[in-house]
Amino acid sequence: MGNQVEKLTHLSYDEVPTVDPNGYEDDDGPRIGVSYIFSNDDDEEEEQTAEKGGEEYESLREIECAVYYRDECVYERKNTDMGSLQGCENLLNRCKPGDVVEFVAAGQYPHWAVYTGDFQVVHLHRSEIKSDHLSDAAQGKRGRIVNDLYKFRALNPDVVVKNALDQVGVKDSSVCWRNSECFAAWCRFGRREFKTGGELRIGKQPYRMKLQLSEKRSHDLEFQSLEDLIMEKRRNDQIGRDAVIQELANHLNSSEEVNSDCSCD
Repeated sequence: MGNQVEKLTHLSYDEVPTVDPNGYEDDDGPRIGVSYIFSNDDDEEEEQTAEKGGEEYESLREIECAVYYRDECVYERKNTDMGSLQGCENLLNRCKPGDVVEFVAAGQYPHWAVYTGDFQVVHLHRSEIKSDHLSDAAQGKRGRIVNDLYKFRALNPDVVVKNALDQVGVKDSSVCWRNSECFAAWCRFGRREFKTGGELRIGKQPYRMKLQLSEKRSHDLEFQSLEDLIMEKRRNDQIGRDAVIQELANHLNSSEEVNSDCSCD
């Protein structure tokens, strides 16, 4: 009998419970990990073309965050990683086969792609795995190489390229990834956690996303699968740091009011 997962859709932090992995893996069964899915597939959002994506995005201020599987850090984006956005011409001069590229613009979900050589990238776009010229995949956005955000051991570049090219033409219900980031990361690391249904969402949430709100303040959110966490992380990128902080402030203030009301009973 196949895995049956009931998806609980949460549109904001108001409904989220909060609290104060490496290389090849034997695929000997799904990892056990309730499912918090915050947003729908971002294909249509990615379809927008950015006219001034680079300048607007840099002023938006990304939020610094780290992701942990139990006690192991598996992803980290620091302030020092947030610069270096480049136009397509500069990216083409720097990219090597097997590199993962992230294209960004204000108010849009990041779009990830795998560079396969000869100015081509493979990416998940509108429910289809496509091979396009890097500048066509960028759709006017600026980008950067993001090989080191995830801390898993990367596969050999030739294997990364083969993983990507082998999927070209796959579309619709045959696509096994929720978004472009999950697809590109799977190509680079080969881990089942990036594929839809790669982990069972049962029991305690093993994943934790630490949001660095300021130099001295942070906030943690827990998830039962890496896929769900990536969906929320991408939503944070889309709405921007200030909006994330405001959502959390509203949620925490609401929680304090509820606790105050309960203590008076």
